[in-house]
Amino acid sequence: PPIRTQFRLRRLREIPYPSGMSEAPRYHINLFWYPPDACWIADVPDLRPCSAQGATPREAVEKVCLAIEAWIAAAQSAELPVPEPRYSPALFAAA
Repeated sequence: PPIRTQFRLRRLREIPYPSGMSEAPRYHINLFWYPPDACWIADVPDLRPCSAQGATPREAVEKVCLAIEAWIAAAQSAELPVPEPRYSPALFAAA
């Protein structure tokens, strides 16, 4: 199974969305290391299926931002609804 990790979120927030996406809704991105493929996976729960992989966390997030842009363009082209961002991961505290 994938290993979910806490990556330095401050650094991820510094990764800019691709040009034209700065005004787009900000979707939640799950980021995790996937040992079988030895790569980082970035997944967007609100846009199924929308994900990307990269050798580094930064690369995976940059690629998934492009995938978000392509997903939205394809949905609009097909006159399908584009969901608003709504996913919020549950936070669990260790007792």
